[in-house]
Amino acid sequence: MRFFMFLGAVMIITFIYASFSAKERKPLHSVGGFTMRHDIEEKVTRKINGSNNHGKTIENYQHTERGIMPEKKNLVLVHSSMEGFQTFSADLNPLPKSAENEDIKNIIRNHLLKYPRKPKKRPRNRNQSLKPLTTASSVKTSRAAPVLPVLTPVLTMKLYETGHLNEEIDIQRICTHGGSSLKLLILITSAQSHSMERMSIRQTWMHYASRRDVGMAFVLGRTTNATLNESINQENYIYGDMIRGNFIDSYFNLTLKTISMLEWTDTHCPRVKYILKTDDDMFINVPRLLDFIDGKKDTRTIYGRLAKKWKPMRSNKLKNFVSHQQYRDAVYPPFTTGPAYLLTGDIVHELYMHSLRTFYFQLEDVLITGILAESLNISRVHVDNFCNRRIIFTPCRISFAISVHMIKENEQYNLWRKLMDSTLKCKVTIFENQKHPQLL
Repeated sequence: MRFFMFLGAVMIITFIYASFSAKERKPLHSVGGFTMRHDIEEKVTRKINGSNNHGKTIENYQHTERGIMPEKKNLVLVHSSMEGFQTFSADLNPLPKSAENEDIKNIIRNHLLKYPRKPKKRPRNRNQSLKPLTTASSVKTSRAAPVLPVLTPVLTMKLYETGHLNEEIDIQRICTHGGSSLKLLILITSAQSHSMERMSIRQTWMHYASRRDVGMAFVLGRTTNATLNESINQENYIYGDMIRGNFIDSYFNLTLKTISMLEWTDTHCPRVKYILKTDDDMFINVPRLLDFIDGKKDTRTIYGRLAKKWKPMRSNKLKNFVSHQQYRDAVYPPFTTGPAYLLTGDIVHELYMHSLRTFYFQLEDVLITGILAESLNISRVHVDNFCNRRIIFTPCRISFAISVHMIKENEQYNLWRKLMDSTLKCKVTIFENQKHPQLL
């Protein structure tokens, strides 16, 4: 009985030993399908012995197109659990650990180069919008300042560059002897490209600049357009009546243009009695204006069409938008509207100097004739003859008005002809507290 039990135990042990021996002869594989060391060594040996099974050895894994991605991925995943994994050179000498790590890095690097990650798109903020240059550090002076609205407080002196391009200006004809003999200086702000507007003014009401007691000139900025700049140079060479300041000519630089006008007057015509600031889309009745200033002895005064209790435009969609940072009050101080206003000569220097110490404000009429004038105790006087708007072109209305707005270049000649009609006789009637000139 004992013999049979011993024989059975021997047979069971023999069977178990045979089973384990069979398992050890099978190659082991990693969980990802990448061959373990025994199989790798066998493949490397076949490679050295001259086998050309393309894509089957470690050296050829980096050259296969279809198998490159899974193999590299599995290599990285199972490397930490593969004890004794090494890369072999042609002579089967194991590389140092640093070389092994470097090989892994190369594989990862090649993987990233071939399959780069797409950058994540950040969600767009719908409330975010492009903002113009608004600080003194971001807005350069001279030729670059500013072509867009300045929405945060910046001192004007940081944006304004003094001086003018005077080489081609006939200063003595515009203002003789520093303005001591002048009764009136008319300075017309004009855009660079408005050559036709300037020509129509020269051929009509600028004719009065031939008088010894009247001076006239256009005020412009600068341009980066070489062709346009050359055209301006030629025009100024012929007429010598264009004052050019050191700023880019744009709508948002109208304040810089007016300050440039004040600087030129303060420098070259400081003794002039009256200065009219106007635009190149205006018709100016110079005889009526001269009649208006005759006999006046007012000082420190601005005449024009007075605007009272005007409110700042708070919508950023409007061209005249004004932020609360720029102006906090609910209404502007009384000011004369910008198309045309008349200054007494004794306030030019103060307005110019004070404007440089004030925060930049793109609405030049509000700043010069409102904010600055009020702080300097300068009077503003409303005058009905300053229409500063488009009116009906009847002869009597034209003869009554000092300034008419929104006049096209071809219309200047029509208004000039009606103004020069010496046979015209008008009377002024009062209707609803307003004066209306009518034919007799």
